[in-house]
Amino acid sequence: MKSGYQKYLTVLLFIVSGLGYIIGCTHDNEPVPAPASSNPVITRGTNIHLPGAMTAGNPNEWKLDKAHSSVLWETNYVGAAGLLTGRFNQFGAHNVLDAEMLNYNTTGQPLKDTGWAFYENEPAKTYFSGYVQINTSNTGEPGRDAGCNLTNLGTTAIVAGVQNLTVTNIARIKTTSVEFDPASADYIVKFNMTWKGTLTAPVTRALTGRLKYIPKATIAAAVPYDVFGLQFKFQFNCRDFGITSTNISDKVDITCNMNFNNK
Repeated sequence: MKSGYQKYLTVLLFIVSGLGYIIGCTHDNEPVPAPASSNPVITRGTNIHLPGAMTAGNPNEWKLDKAHSSVLWETNYVGAAGLLTGRFNQFGAHNVLDAEMLNYNTTGQPLKDTGWAFYENEPAKTYFSGYVQINTSNTGEPGRDAGCNLTNLGTTAIVAGVQNLTVTNIARIKTTSVEFDPASADYIVKFNMTWKGTLTAPVTRALTGRLKYIPKATIAAAVPYDVFGLQFKFQFNCRDFGITSTNISDKVDITCNMNFNNK
């Protein structure tokens, strides 16, 4: 009986080994996955989004949903591996003219967010302007935000109930051209950034960024409405604006997440 069992076991092992060889050969002969295409298929719609007069209840006029939007910044902490990060609590999508660079006694948006237009398939018609209030930079550390940051960024402390759009506290951007990105569904944006920083007068620098469109979708609320998003990323050299702090690197990355609705 023992001899018969050993023969059975030997035959079984031989069969299993053979199957392993066949399976192994089969996998070896499978074709290598094709490389990623160097000519991506890019699909764009024909959506057009305009602010109009931002009339509440008008579904043809799009409004910036500031409560669900953000302007984020990050830079390297010099001498350490980590990043310094933060956000600006107050910002808008308005082309702020010199005559509008004032203090506004309001807790809401001081100016209408109408400085933009987006044409999904006609980027030459797309444009946008925007601003941030520098003293609302929020790192999550109140002592730093209300202390050394004010001096290092050349601005003044927040005054409760006041939106400060004065020359010492506002950084502005305004597009000069928007084009298709041939390698993706994004857009390449050229624009001017104007900021005083710690200098004696504002300086304007020509920069380039990337714009991503998050297509229109319908929210199934009690009264349905539509939303869409624009994400804009760029980098600038803070030394161009007189920032000399040795705690941060030259380059600062900005991400603007702008969400809109037609409620």
